[in-house]
Amino acid sequence: MSDEGWTALQWLALVEHELLLFAAVFFLLGAIDELAMDAAWLWLRFTGRAKTRSVSRSDMRHRRLGGRAAVLLPAWQEATVIADTLRHALEAWPQQDLRIYVGVYRNDPATLEAAARGAGGDPRVRIVVHDREGPSTKADCLNRLFRALQQDELREGRLARMVVLHDAEDMVDPAALALLDSSIDRNQFVQLPVLPLAQENSRWIGSHYCEEFAEAHGKAMVVRGALGTSLPAAGVGCAFDRQVLADMARDSGKDSPFDEDSLTEDYELGVKVAALGGKSCFLRLRGEDGQLIATRAYFPSRLDESVRQKARWMHGIALQGWDRLGWTGGLAERWMRLRDRRGPLSALVLLTGYTLLAVTLVLVGFELAGIGPAWQPSQLLLTLVGLNLASFAWRAFMRFTFTRAEYGWREGVRAVLRIPVTNVISIMAGYRALFAYVRSLRGAPPKWEKTAHDSHPARKIELEWAS
Repeated sequence: MSDEGWTALQWLALVEHELLLFAAVFFLLGAIDELAMDAAWLWLRFTGRAKTRSVSRSDMRHRRLGGRAAVLLPAWQEATVIADTLRHALEAWPQQDLRIYVGVYRNDPATLEAAARGAGGDPRVRIVVHDREGPSTKADCLNRLFRALQQDELREGRLARMVVLHDAEDMVDPAALALLDSSIDRNQFVQLPVLPLAQENSRWIGSHYCEEFAEAHGKAMVVRGALGTSLPAAGVGCAFDRQVLADMARDSGKDSPFDEDSLTEDYELGVKVAALGGKSCFLRLRGEDGQLIATRAYFPSRLDESVRQKARWMHGIALQGWDRLGWTGGLAERWMRLRDRRGPLSALVLLTGYTLLAVTLVLVGFELAGIGPAWQPSQLLLTLVGLNLASFAWRAFMRFTFTRAEYGWREGVRAVLRIPVTNVISIMAGYRALFAYVRSLRGAPPKWEKTAHDSHPARKIELEWAS
């Protein structure tokens, strides 16, 4: 090997050392953050404050509401699922005080026809045709539905008690509406868990949402509620007091509460409730069958769709959120906002880790061939690596534990095996989110990058809910 060759390998070894140091430090910082969240959840668990109560789905399904419940359901190119969503919701929620407002666009006749078919003439459904060409933005469609609700309120002389948000592909829980209604007495915002469904035809992409929501809605949201910090709205399975939405609209100087400049208007709503001094609640309960009362849905099963969806979340929550919501609140609130906004940095650290793996494999190959300089890591670096390995093992255990609780041990094992897939999706989403953010700084308008849906949970899943 020539001197130039040795020099090149020495430079590569130096790159390996620096990447290892960078990754080890930042992985450890992330591990400390997660351990703090784990410790808080374990304390709540041991003191009984994280206990999940059980209720009767049958009783809740037939329980009378305390007032009008308006469900806003925006839809663009959802002809394949909207009929199933409406049919199931109307059957699961027989209450007469229910009103479902479905927003469709005038240039999307297929969704309009499917929505009418799903409504089946039920007077509790209002199909609202937007006077704009689609797609605009989800917030714009929600605002159109909110104006339709206001018109009904004026005509009937009766204000809605709460406004519930759902997506066109959701499978609602029979107990959800009554539970939201009973909780809105004491809170201005209530969020139920979201339960993505495992997909046999997409074990690695579509099913990786299972462990993410199992841990986020089984641990992180529980801790946030106990700490009294703001709760991010998931945009589905959540209810807002009617008056607090009016207050948001008034404060923004508009006639509607949903910000059309935001990519994640649902997330921001939950934060704004806390800013207005309202109370929020994360409602986690189980039915008599032990199954979680939650909104069920299929999530993107293709890599490109998953990356696009997560890039929108990262762009809206981490990058836009920093600009739009700032860092107000106490120490606990700032901690939660930091967690919400760490996505781009986490993607960078993960990319560093995988780059380090590639460089290490190259150098190991040379060393096995008897070529290349060997370097000895310092004791500090060895300690950092050891701590990170222990942290990874703990993280894998926690991921298995929360996933097993909702999906069984087989899916728990798959959750651990899917960790590299999840990381790669995060890296790709971080790259896409960063470039989208740069475009927005140059004046590009927000775009509704929705996910196509081919199937609906109500077609395949039969939960034994009492009628």
